[in-house]
Amino acid sequence: MQFFDRSRKSFTSLAAGLFLAAPVAAQPDWDNYSDTWVATDALGRTVPTYPAVPAPRADRTVGIFYFLWLGEHIQGGPFDVRKILAADPQAMQKPDSPLWGPLHAPHHWGESLFGYYLTNDEGVLRKHAQMLSDAGVDVVIFDVTNQITYRDWYRALLRVWADMRRQGNRTPQVAFLTPFWSPSKVVHELWRDLYQPELHPELWFRWEGKPLILADPELVFVSEENAHQDAPAEIQSGHPLGQSFTTDRALQTVSARFATWHTSTGAVTLTLRSNGPAGPVVATERFQNVRDNSWLRLKLQPPAPAGTYFLEASEPQGHIGWWSHPEDKFSRGSAFADGAAVAGDRTLRLAFTDAETEALLRFFTFRAPQPDYFKGPTKSNMWSWLEVYPQHVFTNAAGQKEQMSVGIAQNAVNGRLGSMSEPGAHGRSFHAGATDTRPDAVRLGLNVTEQWARALQEDPRFIFVTGWNEWIMGRFAEFNGIKLPVMFVDQFDQEHSRDIEPMRGGHGDDYYYQFVSYVRKFKGARPLPPVQSRPITVDGRFDDWRAVQPEFRDTVGDPVHRGHRGWDAKVTYRNETGRNDIVAAKFSSDRETAWFYVRTRDPITAPQGTNWMLLFLDADANPKTGWLGYDVVVNRTAAGSLETNVANRFAWSSAGSVSCRVAGNELELAIPWKLLGLQSPAARLDFKWADNCLAADDWTDFTLNGDTAPNDRFNYRAHQPAP
Repeated sequence: MQFFDRSRKSFTSLAAGLFLAAPVAAQPDWDNYSDTWVATDALGRTVPTYPAVPAPRADRTVGIFYFLWLGEHIQGGPFDVRKILAADPQAMQKPDSPLWGPLHAPHHWGESLFGYYLTNDEGVLRKHAQMLSDAGVDVVIFDVTNQITYRDWYRALLRVWADMRRQGNRTPQVAFLTPFWSPSKVVHELWRDLYQPELHPELWFRWEGKPLILADPELVFVSEENAHQDAPAEIQSGHPLGQSFTTDRALQTVSARFATWHTSTGAVTLTLRSNGPAGPVVATERFQNVRDNSWLRLKLQPPAPAGTYFLEASEPQGHIGWWSHPEDKFSRGSAFADGAAVAGDRTLRLAFTDAETEALLRFFTFRAPQPDYFKGPTKSNMWSWLEVYPQHVFTNAAGQKEQMSVGIAQNAVNGRLGSMSEPGAHGRSFHAGATDTRPDAVRLGLNVTEQWARALQEDPRFIFVTGWNEWIMGRFAEFNGIKLPVMFVDQFDQEHSRDIEPMRGGHGDDYYYQFVSYVRKFKGARPLPPVQSRPITVDGRFDDWRAVQPEFRDTVGDPVHRGHRGWDAKVTYRNETGRNDIVAAKFSSDRETAWFYVRTRDPITAPQGTNWMLLFLDADANPKTGWLGYDVVVNRTAAGSLETNVANRFAWSSAGSVSCRVAGNELELAIPWKLLGLQSPAARLDFKWADNCLAADDWTDFTLNGDTAPNDRFNYRAHQPAP
């Protein structure tokens, strides 16, 4: 989340109503009950269900940081740090190595499971919406902190997600995290390009009844500034400094930038006068404990009219100076000392009131974002995006525990803002004040586990998780006073990165299912509904299934279809494995037989190949046995074929055939319990339908290919009431 600070002319890092809101659209009508699905990840960790987690809590909300910039800043590559260091372990000491991309160019810390994709890849956008919704995410919060809104990219996402909602699916809603210190340009652009024209209002996330925007409302006014600075002019007692200026617009605030030479005890009084240094006082305020190089803002209530003004700094305490320039850089005023004009100008920032700003101030719910990892809230109605453990609780104006952040990792080093590539950075394995050095600790999510425990203990209304899909970072030679041959600030490698989206190799999808588990612990989940069985005749007529409950559901329209260029323009990601769109399933049983039913959106294709309408069963209720826990697969070699697993590999042995009928978009089949190795009905049975999904014979097939119901590693659980 790097950006260019125009006031300092250098790259730095952040990890250091006229218009009424449109009516809220009705919720999508196809609830797939993903909070009742079960899963066991590659580490053997089971995703909890009710009653191991509370019943749903409607007053708890989860947001996740989402990045739109994949493709906007391409300068060659992809340059994958993981692959570069594998090719040359000493590359971090070789800034001129041809393996690196240009200085400041985006580099990938690793490769997403979906490849080095671009943000507008529709296949990826659909998968993101599905995975995040299944996890229980309410809102994705777009990173627009670097003064770019990525309009074309967020519009692509909104178009795709709106189409998914038209199909009845749930998707997260959206909000924006704007620049911390100067959000005005971005907020006004978002207003004009998205909110004022009311594009996709059903996707706007609302907080306290209005669309949420993470921006300091005191900084959204249209402004202009003289930020030219050469050296601070120290303020001496009895010798005030000043700056005159004229404005043709009504003033909302006037600000100036002050140095304290790395101290925090400085104080100064700012006074605004009209018509010059001897004019009447318009506003005055005393500022204590001034932080070095901070802009001090004098608020004007009511706004001051257009005219000539004089800003004065006086009554210094400690070591404090006004950043200035010896040359005349500001055409509408002059620097002053002791009430007399002198050569040059002093830093000045003017914010103006106007009808558009007043309209958007009424339109949004504002929360001021806190960039600092250590400081905590400095006022109410402020939110964090990332902090070190133990994270602070951020409160609203009513004093309620409103928000906390949870992070996968933090570029903090020994109590200061640092870069992820520095020794000591808080990576994925950092917890209890140190980095866990066990070889596979990076897969465990120890840092984020500690942060989730803290957040669950405090139990705020909103948890902001960083993050989903950042993937890239610029290459630097210096950051925050530290110089190294090669530096990466916000991300670096697998350990020092903060994406939850599954990666290719490495930790795979470990962090995704860990995330699902903690979201359920925070928001709760619905009980697994018990099966209401009825006798079934496998005859291809299906009327006898109507009384069977529950109906297990899947995402509509999610069979994989993808065709989009990657980061490298010579690479196109293509996948047309999507075929039958599985939308619902049912299970029924008696003492001798288990019956299964599945429905697709369109007529089911004729049986072909070895991947047609597969039914996977965990017959022994043990995820440690079988292939990914599956002991039995049906339909793999032919319609009605039943095979049992061999040696917990993707290897199968024929065990007979079962009665199977297909008509239109429905399929039913019957399996004697004895064919599943059971002498009596199972109290619980985990199962999954899949079509055309297998290519590599591993877990990635369920995410990358065809269609599965339920999605990815999840299973349906048929829970039978006791007799």
